[in-house]
This record gives sequence, C-alpha cells and structure tokens, in this order.
Amino acid sequence: MRRILSFLLVLMLWACNDSSVNENDLHYLNGYWEISEVEFPDGSIKEYGMNPSIDFIHLKDDKGYRKKMKPKFDGTYDTSKDVEGFTVSNANETIILRYSTELSEWEEKLMQLDSVSFSVTNQEGVTYKYKRFEPIKIPQ
Repeated sequence: MRRILSFLLVLMLWACNDSSVNENDLHYLNGYWEISEVEFPDGSIKEYGMNPSIDFIHLKDDKGYRKKMKPKFDGTYDTSKDVEGFTVSNANETIILRYSTELSEWEEKLMQLDSVSFSVTNQEGVTYKYKRFEPIKIPQ
C-alpha cells in the first residue's frame, strides 16, 4: 500500500509540474484576445475588467503578428497600423515568442495555452494572462 501511495504522489507531482505547451496547440493563438490580469514578480496582481482594446493574433508556420484592435458596438474593429511581428521557437521544450518591431525586440515564454486562455511571461518576470475575447452582443 505504501508503494502505491508513493507512486501516486510522484505521479501527481509530475503531472502538476508539466507546464509545457504542446506545439500542436499553437493554432489556438489565432484570434482575438483580451488581457485578464498581470502578475508581477513580487506576486502582486493587477486584474482587468472591460478593456478598450484587444489583441488580434495571427500565426501560420511559426511566424505571426499581433495588432491592437478597438471593438465597436456594430461588431467591427478599429485598428492601428502598428504591427508586432513574432516568430515561434522551441528551446528545451519551452515555446518562445520572439517579437520584433522597428523600435524594439523582446521575448515571451508561452506558459499556458488552450482554446479559451493563454499566458506569457516576459524577460522581466511579468506574466500576462489572456482570455478569448467575446464581443458584447446588444439585442436588436
């Protein structure tokens, strides 16, 4: 009985520590996302309610871009001309998003990803958590 309990404990710890993102799930990044919270290295958290802008992400063949969008009540979006291009790489079973603009370059580690949420951690240890954007539907 002791061996079984020890085995189950090790199995549970191993499953909880497996935070790697499956490369086959990267297609989930495509679409509209809104930030839900930011966790800072000191453990403090900033939560977001309604966001005036959202991120549109497009990824194909390990290359993509992210744009800021402003949803409108008629279901359309206003967008800026600014685009943040990125590439995806896998280093030691860790998915890294490498961004590049005319002004800057940076990396984010993809911590979690599924069809309704994802999170990334930047080089300063700040974690950004996103949820899939749901447009506000006003009854006609």
